[in-house]
Amino acid sequence: MGKHNVRPDIDAAAEKIAPAIGSRREIEQLPSVLWEGETVDMLASGTYGGGGGLVALTNLRLVFFKHGIMSQKLEDFPLGNISSVQWSAGLLMGTLSVFASGNRADIKQVPKPHGEALSGRLRMLIATAQAPTAPAAPAAPAAPAAPALAAAPTDVQDVASRLATLDQLRAAGAITDAEYQERRAAILASI
Repeated sequence: MGKHNVRPDIDAAAEKIAPAIGSRREIEQLPSVLWEGETVDMLASGTYGGGGGLVALTNLRLVFFKHGIMSQKLEDFPLGNISSVQWSAGLLMGTLSVFASGNRADIKQVPKPHGEALSGRLRMLIATAQAPTAPAAPAAPAAPAAPALAAAPTDVQDVASRLATLDQLRAAGAITDAEYQERRAAILASI
């Protein structure tokens, strides 16, 4: 698709999907809909609500943006509101289903490799956002460990699931080896 010279983060994301996207106008206008301090991580093309446009995953939200000659459409899903993501694909295209605030949004006709990477990265962001934080140190000595042992299989399953998702993201190329190592260390540190 060529160099856009819009902004370094947008240019880098656009280069990863060239030439399959065909959303030059949306890429050029994307900075006008981004918030201050918001950076673009990944881009893909897709259709939502009957119109084709650009899907942008940023550090704060998932955005669907269509900038037409006569109209503009913007739908966003803050990462904190997204509870889960589903990806289903055929040979070349697929559908990214986003579940947020009790609603489901289907972004269709997403090119398969871009949709797989986008959904994997989004899952990883959701998993790390929902990761439990380390509890504060107890004020008094803890009771016998029997109740905590009963919860251990769930914790182990959660960690195993998060590590498996992380492995899938690395295999799909959605994260770099450095990001993989950093997030793996964070998951293991949460045990």
